[in-house]
Amino acid sequence: MVTKKTKKEESGFALGRENYRLMAIGFGIIVIGFLLMLGGRSEDPNEFSDAIFSFRRITLAPLLVLAGFVFEIWAIMKRPRDKK
Repeated sequence: MVTKKTKKEESGFALGRENYRLMAIGFGIIVIGFLLMLGGRSEDPNEFSDAIFSFRRITLAPLLVLAGFVFEIWAIMKRPRDKK
């Protein structure tokens, strides 16, 4: 019995092109979140700097990283659109 192969089976990739594009966007969001966490050190190592406790480093950046990971999960689980 001969079965008809679909285009999805022939490509050899587990995910579609759209999924990989969305995963790249999610990776970019995660990288931006980690970049926002950088900085806040003091010029003098013997002096403490309160800059490490800024809203950007404590709240915004971790939320952005978390959103990036959630976006990555969604990008992997998303079904490709049927082109008819």
